[in-house]
Amino acid sequence: MDTGTTAPANRGFGNEHSSEAVPGALPQGRNAPQRPPFGLYAEQLSGTAFTEPRARNRRSWLYRMRPSAAHPPFRRTDNGTLRGGPFTETVPDPNRQRWDPLPDPPPGTDFVAGLWTLGGNGDPARRTGMAIHLYRADVPMRDRVFGDADGELLIVPQRGTLLLRTEFGPLRAGPGDVALIPRGVRFLAELPDGPAAGYVLENHGPPLALPELGPVGANGLAAPRDFVAPHAAYEEDADRPVEVIAKYCGNLWASAWDHSPLDVVAWHGSHVPYVYPLRRFNVLGSVSFDHPDPSLFTVLTCPAADFAVFAPRWLVAEDTFRPPYFHRNVMSEYMGLIEGAYDAKASGFLPGGGSLHPMMSAHGPDRETFEAATEAELTPRKADEGLAFMFETPWPVTLTAQAAGTALRQRDYDAAWKGFPRHFPGPLGKDRP
Repeated sequence: MDTGTTAPANRGFGNEHSSEAVPGALPQGRNAPQRPPFGLYAEQLSGTAFTEPRARNRRSWLYRMRPSAAHPPFRRTDNGTLRGGPFTETVPDPNRQRWDPLPDPPPGTDFVAGLWTLGGNGDPARRTGMAIHLYRADVPMRDRVFGDADGELLIVPQRGTLLLRTEFGPLRAGPGDVALIPRGVRFLAELPDGPAAGYVLENHGPPLALPELGPVGANGLAAPRDFVAPHAAYEEDADRPVEVIAKYCGNLWASAWDHSPLDVVAWHGSHVPYVYPLRRFNVLGSVSFDHPDPSLFTVLTCPAADFAVFAPRWLVAEDTFRPPYFHRNVMSEYMGLIEGAYDAKASGFLPGGGSLHPMMSAHGPDRETFEAATEAELTPRKADEGLAFMFETPWPVTLTAQAAGTALRQRDYDAAWKGFPRHFPGPLGKDRP
């Protein structure tokens, strides 16, 4: 994980950052001087309402070669396999679902063309809810720039590296990293290592934030200093035709600009992109007995969704069933797998695939995992066989028609819980308190 530059890291979550690609380009002492340095244009980008409390306010000042206002109209364009809320193509389904990974895309597919929507909830026009997308791409974005007015994008690479060239500068994210592009920030995605695939959480509401630590204390989980913002870097050939694509109220719109919007020479503020390495997550867990609730694995949270990671960790609990326990939950859980195997499912859950357990649907380990964990010798063990994550939302996730109807959906997923024998009542003296 790096910022794509050789400059020192611009670290810290929610900080007031600043950066300039040319010394002296960032005004001092004021945001909008009468004549900004080098003839640049001062422009504020607000990610929250002006009157939000200071702790939740997100805005940045950009100093660019041309104002963003200098462009022709946007026109509706094809959504491809991208969908937006409100999600009404199917009815909310209480059944547990699991999908195999998407196949490789048609040749010539870039990041935006390769976005494939699984489902979501809420309404981006009302800034509520979230959406779950997958992406796959085999070519970089060339002369195309994308911005999402509907919400922020949490990008979880599963295969291949993304070099995200944003208005604020470049960020590099590969498997094991997550990158966040704030609402409205324009970017393009290059593929320095070849074809890429992964997952995207689109959050329509208030921005994702670090969870409160409460009784945990001052440290643990995701450390703010491990979040890295980019350094300013503008396109040298910004004066060229570029297609700018906007996602607005669930649909894609396009405009032909005579210049690139990646022409920001300096900036400062708190509405900024960042990247975070998931393996730096400080996992907290039981050192006595019982398996903690998955909320203890939360990296980022907002009203619409939590993002949790199941990173490498030690399992030491005594007289405890150590994999995730059987449960029913008021939340809806989408699980994704970046690499390896997930410790609650011995088979069938593949990297690049995913599962959805709707609210109050019973789930937990499959029989093979259950039996192995029940009979295992409980010595300290390092759980480092895989890297899994979860998008958890308090509302139902309604599937898109393509997600409900695809042949990639495993129609036999319920079979994972078949065959559990009844042990009660056991033979006299066995399985008795």
